[in-house]
Amino acid sequence: MVPHIRPALLDQWLQHCAQQAPGVTPIVLDVREPWEFATASVKPQGFELKHMPMASIPGRLHEIPRDRPIACLCHHGGRSAQVAAFLHRQGYADVVNIAGGIHAWAVERDPSVPQY
Repeated sequence: MVPHIRPALLDQWLQHCAQQAPGVTPIVLDVREPWEFATASVKPQGFELKHMPMASIPGRLHEIPRDRPIACLCHHGGRSAQVAAFLHRQGYADVVNIAGGIHAWAVERDPSVPQY
């Protein structure tokens, strides 16, 4: 089972990642559609932001590093949970889902992120 974290706890997850793998930058994998990403996006702080729409993931799996922690993000957390589970089944060991998605991110972490 893939763990879920709330946006409010992302800093704790990032600290945990830094302790487990010093010098390795975690990835927040935004799996929303391009129009959603253009509407609202997060600011990379302590992580690399990678945008890859959900439907493109299987064909672009080679672009997602297996040796870095990955937190999947979507609008409310449903699509990202599916992608996180898919990555886990593909052998990605360090994957979490950001529960509540970018909507919760705007509420809990950064109110400057537009809600839609």
